[in-house]
Amino acid sequence: MVSDIERLRSLYLDYLVACNDHDFERMTTFYAPIISINDTPTDARTVTAQFAPLVAAFPDWRWTVRNMIIDATHISLNFSVTGTHRGVFEGIEPTGRDVTISEFTIYRVEGNRFTHVWDLADFASLREQIG
Repeated sequence: MVSDIERLRSLYLDYLVACNDHDFERMTTFYAPIISINDTPTDARTVTAQFAPLVAAFPDWRWTVRNMIIDATHISLNFSVTGTHRGVFEGIEPTGRDVTISEFTIYRVEGNRFTHVWDLADFASLREQIG
């Protein structure tokens, strides 16, 4: 029998593959129809759409898990995120620079779907690295 922790770990690692493949359609399947992002309810498609401009600016954007902590209903992660600035990002023309930032995310999982996400990514550092 698979424990809740093993099930959530497997679920998240499948989601991470979709994220790193930039497979937005597949990413959407991991979200509840209404999902709370940093305490703001929204729909799954809107959540996925936020990644498109990021991936357009950094086509090799990739999340690498540094630390993962799982309990019965939550997955907590610390990431190293990397990419190369090859497209316009927040009005900044491509620089070709490689960037690395830190990101911290907590997911609440109900019925194998992410229902809540609390996320903090160091976009200030990203802007410094390409600015």
